[in-house]
Amino acid sequence: MAVLAIFDSAVNLVDDAATMEHYETANEDRIPFHHKVIYGLGAFVNNLLAASIGGMVIVLNLGLGMNPALVGLLGALPRLTDALTDPMMGYISDKTRSRWGRRRPYIFIGAIAVGVIFALLWQLPANKSESFYFWFFLSGSLIFYLAYTMFATPWVALGYELTPDYHERTRLMGVQNFIGQFAYMISPYFLAIMYSEKLFDNVVDGAGGLALIIAVVVISVGILPAIFLRERFSEDTETTQARKHTFFDNISGFFRGFLTTLKFKPFQKLCAATFLVFNGFILISAFQSYVIIYYVFGGDKNAGAAFVGHSGLLGAVSALLVIALVTVLATKIGKRRAFFVATGISMVGYALKWVCYNPDVPWLLLLPAPLMAFGLGGLFTLMPSMIADVVDMDELETHERREGMYGSIFWWVVKLGMAAAIAGGGFLLNATGFDVALDGNQSAQTIMLMRLFDAFVPVLASAIAIWIIATYSIDEEKAHEIRMQLEQRRGA
Repeated sequence: MAVLAIFDSAVNLVDDAATMEHYETANEDRIPFHHKVIYGLGAFVNNLLAASIGGMVIVLNLGLGMNPALVGLLGALPRLTDALTDPMMGYISDKTRSRWGRRRPYIFIGAIAVGVIFALLWQLPANKSESFYFWFFLSGSLIFYLAYTMFATPWVALGYELTPDYHERTRLMGVQNFIGQFAYMISPYFLAIMYSEKLFDNVVDGAGGLALIIAVVVISVGILPAIFLRERFSEDTETTQARKHTFFDNISGFFRGFLTTLKFKPFQKLCAATFLVFNGFILISAFQSYVIIYYVFGGDKNAGAAFVGHSGLLGAVSALLVIALVTVLATKIGKRRAFFVATGISMVGYALKWVCYNPDVPWLLLLPAPLMAFGLGGLFTLMPSMIADVVDMDELETHERREGMYGSIFWWVVKLGMAAAIAGGGFLLNATGFDVALDGNQSAQTIMLMRLFDAFVPVLASAIAIWIIATYSIDEEKAHEIRMQLEQRRGA
């Protein structure tokens, strides 16, 4: 908490020192630090759920003997429903009118529901068939992801409307991204917890016990944004009419809003850039391990795995510093330029793999990790803040606010791309000619192709992303102009 307070104060000081060059953040536009932390706790819950469901599913293979192909299907099939449920939840949240607001009721109910369902999902009965476990977990996962969407989509949308200020949005997203990273530092230890003989009889019981602990954290922490945060924006006077639409009106309204969102050019550019930077990383994420093990350490899995862990930990810790640096940088030079800098530094890190992944000096492979952290650390700090600006521009043109729709489609693109990138990574590995039976005796061509893909696929993807964002038009001046027009229209 003290580190976060220092981080938030430093960002505010930098912004205040630059008031001669930027629009000063008004006191009424600043989000109290404790509110930023509370919103960030939602990011922790969101990431904790994602990391848990992904990391614990291995128990179905290790503990119950399920075919790995079926385990893979259980990870992929429920996410296909996100293509419909995420935008639908965004639309429902945008159109909800209640005394508690548009977002808070769903965040509150969703946090409780997803925690309870997650706990029940892992209470796996003993001595059942593989088919039983498959259908039990598949049906439970579909319900889990519905509850997950009920919590996550309105929570994302809430962040877009907590402040109308261009720089305060970046500071908010910096804090939430910072806090959310801690979930990814905890989750690697879940397998060790589930296998602990001191705590559980077997790994299946361990999954059930760990799920109960996670559920308690999710519920107790996840409801806090709904309790303590308040929604800021309401629709302008031209759209505040009685809401008595028929079922078909709502269906047509959903598809109209969905298409309007997808066709909005600034949003398309943010989605495309995110897709490229994030999935350029995901596509080759497995390659790093293969290159370290089979090139740097000549097939020594134990030594290679240790350095894979060292590099991952260094990257995760570096990401915390990166988030703070990018947040400060964005308040100095703007979000678009900060994206160029952060993505450019990550490109240098990826390219350095070609030199630093060296069998003669193995420790050099740690050097690119802090630089590569700028890619995703900067991406998920800047993009949510930029989407909030896009929502304002869309409202100016359409007289509607669609935070829920924008947030749901953005994250659906991320998840869809991640699924495609994971699958594509397998095909790419096959294209190198890698043969696990050869162990440390892979061909020189295979090693070279693995190294090329590992180092330069994300460089190319990031370069294209920078080219796309070069034409992104919403800077600080434009955002301020849009805000003034909106407030004049609303009578603020």
